[in-house]
Amino acid sequence: MTNDMPPGAMTAPSTARNRDPILAVLKPRLPNRGFVLEIAAGAGEHAVYNAAALPGLQWQPTDPSPEALASIEAWRAQVALPNLLPPLPLDAASPDKWPVARADAIVNINMIHISPWSATQGLMAGAGRLLPAGGVLFLYGPYIEPGVETAPSNLAFDASLKARNPTWGLRRLDEVADLAAQHRLELAETVPMPANNLSVIFRKAPR
Repeated sequence: MTNDMPPGAMTAPSTARNRDPILAVLKPRLPNRGFVLEIAAGAGEHAVYNAAALPGLQWQPTDPSPEALASIEAWRAQVALPNLLPPLPLDAASPDKWPVARADAIVNINMIHISPWSATQGLMAGAGRLLPAGGVLFLYGPYIEPGVETAPSNLAFDASLKARNPTWGLRRLDEVADLAAQHRLELAETVPMPANNLSVIFRKAPR
């Protein structure tokens, strides 16, 4: 990805720090070929970076924000990757209105803690419907893990999120996993990441 920012594009400083660790987790867990749905793609920088590194995958970025969609399209126009699809509007909390009917894998980076719980509920319902047996749902972000001391920086982050919006905040990983299980999404593994984040991998169970 070029360092020159195209008109209309947004950038998130954290992306430059976490994109390589995230890609290192995604590479061995995503299929070599297929269709990846990215939900809450934000500025679009992860979509560009991952699509470039994984050319066998059709990468579909989505977001509910018009500003984010414009940013994704600006980055997409600049890099001109054949496997990076035009962004689509998608609200995670309304899975019955998603513009995609099937996905081989779903990627969701830094959404769950900065959205209402209804967005996570919709994410799990939609993923459970779209993914095939064995399909991956990849989540990245900070979580509260039962039995694991939460880092002071994450506790402070949680408090700041709730001060901005009472419906936001770090989620308990066990509650996220319980919700996922209701949609045949089994917690396969968690991978510790830099800055007290986690990669959380679910796989769709066979019937």
